[in-house]
Amino acid sequence: MVFHFYIYQAMEKLKSFREKVKGKQQFLAMYSSIFGGITTDPAAMVIPMDDHMVHRGHGVFDTTAIIDGYLYELDQHLDRFIRSASTAKINPPYDRGTIRGILIQTVSASKCRNGTLRYWLSAGPGDFDLSPSGCHKSCLYAITIQDLSPINFRGVKVVTSNVPIKPPQFATTKSVNYLPNVLSKMEAEELGAFVGIWLDSDGFVAEGPSMNVAFVTKEKELVMPLCDKILSGCTAKRVLTLAESLVREGKLCGIRMKNVSVEEGKNADEMMLLGSGIMVRSVVQWDEQIIGCGKEGPITQTLLNLVVEDMKSTLPAVGTPVPY
Repeated sequence: MVFHFYIYQAMEKLKSFREKVKGKQQFLAMYSSIFGGITTDPAAMVIPMDDHMVHRGHGVFDTTAIIDGYLYELDQHLDRFIRSASTAKINPPYDRGTIRGILIQTVSASKCRNGTLRYWLSAGPGDFDLSPSGCHKSCLYAITIQDLSPINFRGVKVVTSNVPIKPPQFATTKSVNYLPNVLSKMEAEELGAFVGIWLDSDGFVAEGPSMNVAFVTKEKELVMPLCDKILSGCTAKRVLTLAESLVREGKLCGIRMKNVSVEEGKNADEMMLLGSGIMVRSVVQWDEQIIGCGKEGPITQTLLNLVVEDMKSTLPAVGTPVPY
């Protein structure tokens, strides 16, 4: 039976639905340029069905960690966000400074001091056509999320993904077109692994479904695949910078971005995954190959500690304070 609702009845249904969703993520505040403001009611955190990001995947996004009341590398992520929008031919509804201010205000309204800020630029609502020419204007959305899942830094198993990798034009843009990423992750989980590892068109190591990959060679060189065909990760770039201290201390002999063959990767002393959601995670097995000694590697663990320490920094270059 189909029911017709008045707006207040619809809102009550939305509230009831949200109360039944017992996930490990709490949605504390959402900004929508359609509303022109922020709501702290999860039931009101909605997007129109005719938004082209919903039915055509015409949208881009990014993520920034909230650590002890600071936004970690907000400007680095925001720069990539704007670049992705340009590649996707989405003209933002506001200038960069206004967007930055809105993101900070959204976190402030949420009262969240440790969590995640996710934000999207969409082509906007208007119709269900393929072209966005009928869209009224682009839209900005942002949500502050508090994840109650326990943090796990234990080493993981990965597998070589059989899901085709996105071509460079799309892989280098952080768009919402994540179906290949989702299928790759699901494939890995079905095989008892954490994630799948993509290879590029030439057979070299590329990336994971939502993270970069790096290796420590037997010569103690930190190597990372080139980012000309994959997304340039903000966390990965920061790790490369932090790793310079290990070169000065003699723990690494060097740092290099290069093409990495599967054989070289599987025979490395250490393998790691790098991303804003996982920070630095050891890989102890790739397919049937044990990596190193099959335990979390010392360089990987040191880099994780450096990232955690860096995230707690209040230096302007990495930490943006939130005025609660």
